[in-house]
Amino acid sequence: MKGHPLSFSSFQLPSSHPLALYGWDGEWEAEFAPYVEQGLLPGRVVRVDRGLCDVVTPAGVVRADTEFVVPRDPMKVVCTGDWVAVDPEGDDPRYVRTLLPRRTAFVRSTSSKRSEGQVLATNIDYVVICVSLALELDLGRIERFLALAMSCSSGEALLHKSALSWESGAQPLVVLTKADLVPEAATLGHLVQDVETAAPGVPVLSVSSSAGEGLDVLAAVLSGGTTVLLGQSGAGKSTLANALIGEDVMDVRAARDVDGKGRHTTTTRNLLALPGGGVLIDTPGLRGVGLWDAETGVGQVFSEIEELAADCRFHDCAHEAEPGCAVLAAVDSGVLPERRLDSYRKLLRENQRIVAKTDARVRAEIRRDWKRKGAEGRAATDAKRGRWH
Repeated sequence: MKGHPLSFSSFQLPSSHPLALYGWDGEWEAEFAPYVEQGLLPGRVVRVDRGLCDVVTPAGVVRADTEFVVPRDPMKVVCTGDWVAVDPEGDDPRYVRTLLPRRTAFVRSTSSKRSEGQVLATNIDYVVICVSLALELDLGRIERFLALAMSCSSGEALLHKSALSWESGAQPLVVLTKADLVPEAATLGHLVQDVETAAPGVPVLSVSSSAGEGLDVLAAVLSGGTTVLLGQSGAGKSTLANALIGEDVMDVRAARDVDGKGRHTTTTRNLLALPGGGVLIDTPGLRGVGLWDAETGVGQVFSEIEELAADCRFHDCAHEAEPGCAVLAAVDSGVLPERRLDSYRKLLRENQRIVAKTDARVRAEIRRDWKRKGAEGRAATDAKRGRWH
């Protein structure tokens, strides 16, 4: 964690409200005021399962039906972490009557060919990206997760907030799990440094759930808000969740010996209270991590490239073969690793394809860019062959 100190957020101290443990504060109370007059109960969704959800309320956990809040927009489907208003009494299940505006939402693209986003968790303060040290580090995948984390959306319209200014969005944190598998301190230190290089400005912490190493620091950092755990299957998310909570509330199975991959023991997103304060949302392992409107996040993950690009001769430099490109000059001099530039290009192209599915203007820009590059390529070929127009 050298050079990237962990920061502690100044959340309101717990009050006597029974939902304070789950993140209830004065702002949520003000948001809910209109529904008090209707006699509805406030609650936070701790689990969603096929149109039904478990909601923790001042009266305890109730089972609720989401029939009255089913939207046409899949981005507004009730999700773990949402604050809702439910019936004060009635049959089991009761009904969710309204969904309070979200402060933040973590969204990825779906695996379908259609352009749709999938909300994984809402109203979160920390995004913890779990990376297993049982496998070789995949820095490109870490950069992909970070691009999504730093694009954590906020507000009902899902507008972007800057995650680098921690106060306004969800704070990303990379946690290297299973650190006990790397007994040499020097080797572990090098691994942490490698991840810090791929995650500029983001705290990186190594932990061992089995040995209890690093858990006290992590628990202290997460004690004030809502945290979502993300990572591939086998990254140790459920084991870490159990260690932080202090009991085995999540099912855990060993990773496959062949490739170290997990077995999807977590199949739903569950919101769990931490004994030291704050709540934790554990998510199923993500085999694929599709970007969703993540241009802001990509720019922040590769902030050094964005800074270098400001000195390029052309303002629309693609950093491929243009003269006077400061980014390519940095690669040639060894200041910027070529792997970082390749990863940056790949994520930008992928994000552009996702955005183009729903934005006609972006599609037109892509077509114009293709035509321009095609014309430039043909002109270069003609010049080499001595054919001038």
